[in-house]
Amino acid sequence: MEIVIGISGASGSVYGIRLLEILSNTEIMTHLIITKTAKQIIGIETDYDINYVQNLADVVYDENDFTAPIASGSHIFDGMIIAPCSMKTLGEISGGMSDNLIGRVADVCLKERRKLVLMTRETPFNQIHLENMLRLERAGGIILPACPGFYSRPKTIDDMVDSMAGRALDLTGIKNNVYERWK
Repeated sequence: MEIVIGISGASGSVYGIRLLEILSNTEIMTHLIITKTAKQIIGIETDYDINYVQNLADVVYDENDFTAPIASGSHIFDGMIIAPCSMKTLGEISGGMSDNLIGRVADVCLKERRKLVLMTRETPFNQIHLENMLRLERAGGIILPACPGFYSRPKTIDDMVDSMAGRALDLTGIKNNVYERWK
């Protein structure tokens, strides 16, 4: 199995990082795209070193590398999770724009009918955000706002991050025991 992780420039880069940490302990091949803004946000919001984050992935691409294999529908991969997904990235994908590799790979997922999970990170949503989400859902994308549940009684921020990472993996068909499920 191969999965693409996109980390865009929204708050919540820890979600993408946690996905990479989880997947680095599996047989699943990971492709990583981090935007320039996301690299800045990682430095602001976390104590993670960008080299650590990139070393979690099997392959790392520059956000402007449109020659990457994953930019083509002929390269077989199973899906993509964008975590977090900024409203800029959401809008570009929703509008059919491929301004960077994240947008292009998302477009490949939609046109090839592969799993595309967008962990949107904004609050509150305005009408444009909601319309973009609806357009993408109708096109085959899965909108997963970064809104952790509390039925598992999370004790730490890591527990809440794990619940969202686990849900994103569930939506791509990747079995996991990362979070406590509803009983």
